[in-house]
Amino acid sequence: MKSTQIRILLDRKAEEFNQPSFIPFDPISVPHLFSKKQDREIAGFFAAIFAWGNRTTIINKSKELMQLMGHAPHAFCLQHSDKDLQSLLSFKHLTFNATDLLYFIEFFKMHYSKENSLESAFTRHGDTVESMLTGFYHYFFSLEHIPERTRKHIASPAKGSACKRLNMFLRWMVRKDQNGVDFGIWTNISPSKLICPIDLHVARVARLLGLLKPAGNKEQNPGWETAIALTDYLRTLDSEDPVKYDFALFGLGAMNTKGITLY
Repeated sequence: MKSTQIRILLDRKAEEFNQPSFIPFDPISVPHLFSKKQDREIAGFFAAIFAWGNRTTIINKSKELMQLMGHAPHAFCLQHSDKDLQSLLSFKHLTFNATDLLYFIEFFKMHYSKENSLESAFTRHGDTVESMLTGFYHYFFSLEHIPERTRKHIASPAKGSACKRLNMFLRWMVRKDQNGVDFGIWTNISPSKLICPIDLHVARVARLLGLLKPAGNKEQNPGWETAIALTDYLRTLDSEDPVKYDFALFGLGAMNTKGITLY
């Protein structure tokens, strides 16, 4: 497929999926339940971190957690009592359990006691997404008592991870357009700097379109270098908003990718 055809296809699919009708069937629906900025940040962070496996389950488990937090996650993180925390002890989503959840809440209490937004937890570490994510990992795990098992839930470029879920969260918070899917409530990170969320399915679509090199004999989960390579290509299509094509790659991945055509 020629580069002009790829642009037409990706532009069309991005527009098709970047619509309000997309929201109810995606984890981004969870932060859309809230109007307060800090509630959106916390709800979005949990929904993004939970985003592996079945999407319906991801959404339901995220909503379950919001209910346990009284549908006021910011207030809960800052003002909870020991009794309030007891109600969380039975919560579990796949490998994420109460031990992990209690540490996340402890981190949010520490951060929001000093800061008005979660944005500063990223921007304080540099002006590239790589430096932000690497710095955020160390900041997140800067509390005195860290459950070792919890580290697996926060990815870092320094470990070679593609950081798919954190990059998705950043897309939600940073991108803003007239379609109303992403929030655009963070203004200190340019959309042009975002890195495209990439997992095995997105990578497979990108390779079918020729955006990435073939995987070779054994297809593996993509790492940070692959995320950068994909985003670099997407910047040739739109240097100001390359990650809008996340909608297109997701949409194509949800279809029968063996038969990708323009029409």
